[in-house]
Amino acid sequence: MTTRRGALAGLATILAAPTVLAQPAWTPNRPLRMFVTYPPGGVTDIVGRISADALSQELGQPVVVENRAGAGGNVGMQAALAAPADGTTLLLGTVAMFGVNPILYANSGVDGVRDFVPLGMLGEAANVLSAIPSRIQATNVAELVAEAKRRTLTYGSVGNGSSSHLSAVLLLKSQGIEATHVPYRGSAPLVTAMLSKEVDFGFDTTATSTAHVQSGAFRALGVTTARRSSALPDVPTMQEAGLAGYALSVWFGVFAPTATPAAPRARLAEAVARIQTPALAEKLRRAFVDPLTVPPAELPDWFAADAARWQQVARDAGIGIN
Repeated sequence: MTTRRGALAGLATILAAPTVLAQPAWTPNRPLRMFVTYPPGGVTDIVGRISADALSQELGQPVVVENRAGAGGNVGMQAALAAPADGTTLLLGTVAMFGVNPILYANSGVDGVRDFVPLGMLGEAANVLSAIPSRIQATNVAELVAEAKRRTLTYGSVGNGSSSHLSAVLLLKSQGIEATHVPYRGSAPLVTAMLSKEVDFGFDTTATSTAHVQSGAFRALGVTTARRSSALPDVPTMQEAGLAGYALSVWFGVFAPTATPAAPRARLAEAVARIQTPALAEKLRRAFVDPLTVPPAELPDWFAADAARWQQVARDAGIGIN
């Protein structure tokens, strides 16, 4: 059985190959399927459709999006794993599926690091730390920490073990403070709760937070990514706000089953690299996602390190479902 370490060790050579292949030996001769593990309409689905359209033009074959939602992405991963590993099966991967799910769903039967190979990153979104002005006085992260030390605060997330939950956990643990967690079932209920002033603060992505920050309903104190978000360029990163080493990115990338032969992998990785154009970047920014590219030779290490970072936060929080 292929181990995680073994799967990662072989990626660098394969992923670096597209940069030197002038005429790839493999091209698809029928439509491809891209499994998107969340329902239509959300930011993951939007990123999937943007990339599928671009890959269709690059590969000369339709790339059909199939939404398979459930279990934090595991349902879609299992569907992709059951599909033919011949170069016609793609997975729109997210940080939750590779960085968080191994902790939440230890007995799911699917292991993202073992069962899928990254072909390329597409973009990243920040989680935004937003305070509710009528409930909390803090105008920056330091003031929020001080307020949490004076009284018990409540915070909302999109669910236990979600990236928004873990973003809050990292804040609390790094600053030695506590707050009461109120998990909701997704972004829409969380935003409704925050607009209804049910919690003091919350974390959610730029896709769902930006409009409310701009309207003044939310007061943005920081973004979780290492760089500022183009959606909210005036909002400091958590590192800029004084939290050294704080960097959590909600990223999106294209993956293929590990069993996919080397030639299709190389051509697909090349295709993902070639669609990274200014036009694609602009489409992503309109969805509140910043473009993210990682050189092919660096991708295995980058992917492994980021997944490990999220998993460590989950372990520190004592999070687990099974």
